[in-house]
Amino acid sequence: MKRSELNRIIDYTIQAVEKCQFPLPPFAYYGIEEWNNVKKEQREIIDNMLGWDITDFGTGDFDQVGLTIFTFRNGNFQRKKEYPKPYAEKLLFVRDGQILPFHFHWSKMEDIINRGGGMLKIKLYNSDEKGDFSDTPVNVSVDGCTMTVAAGGDIFLKPGQSITLKPGQYHQWQGVSGTGDIILFEVSTTNDDRVDNRFHDAKSRLPEIEEDVTAKYLLFKDYDRYINFIEK
Repeated sequence: MKRSELNRIIDYTIQAVEKCQFPLPPFAYYGIEEWNNVKKEQREIIDNMLGWDITDFGTGDFDQVGLTIFTFRNGNFQRKKEYPKPYAEKLLFVRDGQILPFHFHWSKMEDIINRGGGMLKIKLYNSDEKGDFSDTPVNVSVDGCTMTVAAGGDIFLKPGQSITLKPGQYHQWQGVSGTGDIILFEVSTTNDDRVDNRFHDAKSRLPEIEEDVTAKYLLFKDYDRYINFIEK
C-alpha cells in the first residue's frame, strides 16, 4: 500500500468517528515528530501494538477488501508479567461494502459490536482439524442469546448489536452495501495479530508500504523505524 493512501484512510476515519462523537486518545493524532519524542513511560503503546493498523490483505484494492483498526488497549502474550491485561479493545472501521476475508483466531475470543452506521453481514463456519471449513453447525451468542446457524450461514448485525466469536470459528464480514460505513468495536482477550490469525486464503495481514510521501501518521508496524529508544 502507498503511504499516501494510508494517510488518506486515517484522515477519513478520524473525521468519520469524530463526526459520530467517538473521541480517540492523543496518540492517534501523533505525527513523526511526536513519535520521535515519545518517552519510555509510553512504552506500553509500542510493546502492545496500540494505535493504527491498516490492511488490504494483499489485494491492492482496499476499498473492496480491507480494514482500518485502532487499538486502544491490549495485553501481551510474551510479557504477561509486565503487561498482565487479559483483554484488548479496538475500533474496527468498515467502509460501505468492504469485506474482511475469512479467518479465525487460534487463541482470541472476541465480541464484535456494531456501534453505529451501516449493517454488518457475518458469514460463519467452524474450522476442522486441518484448518479448513467444517460442514458442522456454528454456535454463537448474539446479544446474550445463543444461536445456531448452518455452515456458511449469515448473521446480520444492526447498530447496537453484537456477536461473540470463539477461537476456531471462521468468520468473514462485509458492510452491507448502501447502508453506510460502520463503526465496529472489538472487545477481546489479549491479541497479537502477528501470530494469532489463520486466514483461509488472504495473501497477507500486514501491508508492505511504498513510501511515496511522508507519513502523516504511523502504523504500529512503523514504530521501530521512528521511535528513538527502540533498539534498531
